Amino acid sequence: MEIGIVGLPNVGKSTIFNALTSGNAAASNYPFTTIEPNVGVVGVPDARLKRLTELAQPKKTIPASCRFVDIAGLVKGAASGEGLGNKFLANIREVDAILHMVRLFKDPEVIHTMGGVDFKRDIDVIETELMLADLESISKQYDKVSGKAKSGDKAAREAMVVLDTLKNGLEAGKPARALGLEPKVLQDFALLTAKPVLYVGNTDESPDPATLAEFAAFTKARGGESVVICGKLESEIAQLSGEDREMFMKELGMKQSGLETVIVGAYKTLGLCSYFTVGVEEVRAWTIHVGDKAPQAAGVIHTDFEKGFIKADIYGYGDIDKLGSEAALREKGLIRSEGKEYMVKDGDVCHFKFAN
Repeated sequence: MEIGIVGLPNVGKSTIFNALTSGNAAASNYPFTTIEPNVGVVGVPDARLKRLTELAQPKKTIPASCRFVDIAGLVKGAASGEGLGNKFLANIREVDAILHMVRLFKDPEVIHTMGGVDFKRDIDVIETELMLADLESISKQYDKVSGKAKSGDKAAREAMVVLDTLKNGLEAGKPARALGLEPKVLQDFALLTAKPVLYVGNTDESPDPATLAEFAAFTKARGGESVVICGKLESEIAQLSGEDREMFMKELGMKQSGLETVIVGAYKTLGLCSYFTVGVEEVRAWTIHVGDKAPQAAGVIHTDFEKGFIKADIYGYGDIDKLGSEAALREKGLIRSEGKEYMVKDGDVCHFKFAN
């Protein structure tokens, strides 16, 4: 799964990308420092994985992961090709979700391409460009489908109902994700504003509580979740390791870094969760969609597991955490066999059985 980091120039996209991935994407006080998208794979923080490793003592431990893509900054007029608009929009079409970086900090030494900090305006600029691109796409689809609908095609008539809703909503300034349509319905139209979005407010060390509350309310109304972090502070934390990092965070009263909050938030924004496999060779977290059934979950490991799925022996993380071993779980009858219709839950530990 890929998550694209977007926003106006100089809002902190590359700084956050570097901190997330320990990468070396260029980060400077100039618009369009990022031209080609940088890509980094980030492990999803999960305390359960550490506990399972303590219990199983495997040779290796592998966390679930997300791919983050640092996309070029966008400017007003991108939908008509301004700045790096066409490249930006093409890159955004390829990702599964959007991490929308928004500048909340004020710093006269860091250029703001629109003259000053105003998160509502900045969000509107980005989303207006995405909505304009979507409207162009919808208009093309509208013309094709309307002719079929007039000739009595049932599927085309049903599609026209959705197209009308999308067209009216986008023209009214509402992103597709905020129009109350089912995600499965939206998939057919491949719209930019239908992608799940996590808004990340980049603030300073002493943010204004009123601004943070206003930011949370405004972004929720746009159909997305939000978190707030201090990019400058997160960059400092990311450069530390081991005890130094833990000590520094403890002094700041932080249970987890803002970046960890961002990663977990992005993971949830995509509608993902984790199940585990546990053995002496490895303990591993696997990424699935919430609601995936056992064969689909098995298929994440290998397609043969899904094709030849027979059953899955499953127990919950909470049970192994409490009792400490699979032997103790068996004694209490807490390891159960599940079939093809079982929906794998976040935190399940699974042992799949399949036919070759």
